[in-house]
Amino acid sequence: MTATDPSLTALADGWCALSLLHGRIESYLERALQRHGLSAREYSLLDVLSRQHDGEGGHLQMKQVADAVVLSQSATTRLVTRLEDRGLLARYLCPTDRRGIYTNVSEAGLALLAEARPTHDAALREALDEAAGDPRLEPLVRVVETARTTV
Repeated sequence: MTATDPSLTALADGWCALSLLHGRIESYLERALQRHGLSAREYSLLDVLSRQHDGEGGHLQMKQVADAVVLSQSATTRLVTRLEDRGLLARYLCPTDRRGIYTNVSEAGLALLAEARPTHDAALREALDEAAGDPRLEPLVRVVETARTTV
């Protein structure tokens, strides 16, 4: 393979398009969520943690949270600390493993998340609608619109 191999060029083009779409969406979300005093990462963390439940496997360990919000564990810990200092999260020891620490969204955090969710969703829709008009991004927009994930 050479640097001008068509398969590598196509791969690089696809990666550039994905990176461009991600950047546009994140930019829309950052601007929109500012009115709620949240960054896109903070919103994402609150959203992930709000989906936890008391059933089997319902509480996420910090590594799982870090994976879900696509941050390193140390960056996730700093983010959790900032939100905890604002009263939006609370940490507690795992009842079955004293080494484990869980994080729950506080009532204030749930209220802020509920207030910010329509703003987030509208900004996401706007970003995707705009991106769909770009022929390089339109196929990726279709994938995003049909993708389903679980955390």
